[in-house]
Amino acid sequence: MIPVRILGTASFQPGPAVTTAELCERVGRDAAEVTRKTGIHTRHFAPPGMTSAEVAARTLGDALEAAGLEAKALRRIFCVTSMGGDVTTPATANRVAAALGLSGSCDAMDLGNACMGFLSAFDLAARSVATGLGPVGVVSVELLSRTTTPEDPRPYLVLGDASAAAVLGTARPGEGVLGVALGNDGSMPTDVVLENPHATGRLERMRFLTPSREMTRVALGALTRAAHTVLGEAGLTMRDVEWVVTHQPNGSMLEAVLQALEVPPERGVRVVDTVGSVGSASLPTSLDRLLRTRPVKPGDRILMVGVGAGVAHGAVLYRVGG
Repeated sequence: MIPVRILGTASFQPGPAVTTAELCERVGRDAAEVTRKTGIHTRHFAPPGMTSAEVAARTLGDALEAAGLEAKALRRIFCVTSMGGDVTTPATANRVAAALGLSGSCDAMDLGNACMGFLSAFDLAARSVATGLGPVGVVSVELLSRTTTPEDPRPYLVLGDASAAAVLGTARPGEGVLGVALGNDGSMPTDVVLENPHATGRLERMRFLTPSREMTRVALGALTRAAHTVLGEAGLTMRDVEWVVTHQPNGSMLEAVLQALEVPPERGVRVVDTVGSVGSASLPTSLDRLLRTRPVKPGDRILMVGVGAGVAHGAVLYRVGG
């Protein structure tokens, strides 16, 4: 077990809610049909001028407040994004730390692993805390609306903007990560891509390159393998897990994941219907919603499982302490 405690979480959707009906009117699609296929009713678009660092700092600040900590307590910050952040260099995490009033008191770095970025950073943060470098703040920020255009309706109708954060610190007795299973399979065909404009010389947008049915099949297989691997390492079965939070690219994928894992809907948390597909911020938004709205008690086990482009996939099993 990796001894670590989730001290506090937060989530934030910048900008006003935008309905599926509004977007469908812009692109000439049937709103009822799109809602039925995606399970998304609303998503949020950050207003012009709002930066990733600004959104991330607010969210991490809220998580620190939930943890009862001041920003100066942090020893490390991971800023997770799959859309590149505000600048290519230096790390957007530097601006997050500066916005929190930190100067030289902790290190700050960006991490990108598509929609799996939060779990990758959570694992690194947990190991940092376990070896004496904590507390650690992990914040995922995705302003994905800025990577889409109505001329390509498929990503435009599902992607949204969101941020979510967790602060990890010293564990209580019996608390921590019971198992980790992380992996990538770069041999798979590219499914979702945002090209680097420095390499292509063009303004780039998020593109979905694989049919939805094939994306779901590959993602579901990778995600369920990761879940069963981490449970096997911990000597547990799904029946031993009280709560499951998962990446939610759309409503049908969420339902397919819960069905494949044989998890009743009441043991999960649905967020995709109101926030849309929000990349690496999806899973931590679900985690924050779980801890704030459900009767999570000491000893409960939380399975966090995700998948992303790459094909990145993984699962972390966490036990709540007393």
